[in-house]
Amino acid sequence: MRRLALEAGDKIMEIYNSDDFEVKSKSDSSPVTEADEAADALISAGLRAAFPDVALVTEEQAATHGESAMDFLIVDPLDGTKEFVNRRGDFTVNIAWVENGVPVRGVVYAPAKDRMFYTLADGSSVEETAPFDKDKPGALTPIRVAEADNAALMVVASKSHRDQATDDYIGKYATKDMKSAGSSLKFCLVATGEADLYPRLGRTMEWDTAAGHAVVTGAGGKVLNFDTMEPLAYGKDGFANPFFIVCSPSVELKSA
Repeated sequence: MRRLALEAGDKIMEIYNSDDFEVKSKSDSSPVTEADEAADALISAGLRAAFPDVALVTEEQAATHGESAMDFLIVDPLDGTKEFVNRRGDFTVNIAWVENGVPVRGVVYAPAKDRMFYTLADGSSVEETAPFDKDKPGALTPIRVAEADNAALMVVASKSHRDQATDDYIGKYATKDMKSAGSSLKFCLVATGEADLYPRLGRTMEWDTAAGHAVVTGAGGKVLNFDTMEPLAYGKDGFANPFFIVCSPSVELKSA
């Protein structure tokens, strides 16, 4: 999964750094680029070769969205396409393994930022330091969620999808600072302790969140259904998520 994320990142950056690239619209009007499609083809081929008997769900292949499984691989080959199109750098490659409805292994790679986060075999999460060698991991730093100061929380929110409901919810907390980030990097900022809380009151799909979810869990954090405060489950019908909250367990959560 790590190697495929790096290979996909190379392909994405090749297109990102070209003079121009084609942007198309999907049926839901969201943008898709040749980078999404090239990264998807590379990752899918690699995962199907390595895990031929495992169900694979990927954003760019609508035929996989009808899968019904509790154990599966799930991929967003380029999360944050709007960030990519606007050349903002906050985009990621997300690859995850979901077991019994729980994301247990995940890789989040931000090629334009040279940051990569993933879970190890023991379930803990690390950040690998660039430069990256595809064949062997470099220096690894264990990551851990912060011990939150509830009188001065660090909050991260979406760069492209902020709305009044999100701002109203954040307003219930005593915040020290607020940062915005694109794609699944928001999960990773909570996992490393750079943020304490990430509320998402908007539409997401499981491929947007599974890899980041695994990384946060491996760093001691939580990903909760916004309404029930139960752990966010995977393998849902159509792979659509409810609103959710990502946080350090030390955050005193406010109700909706």
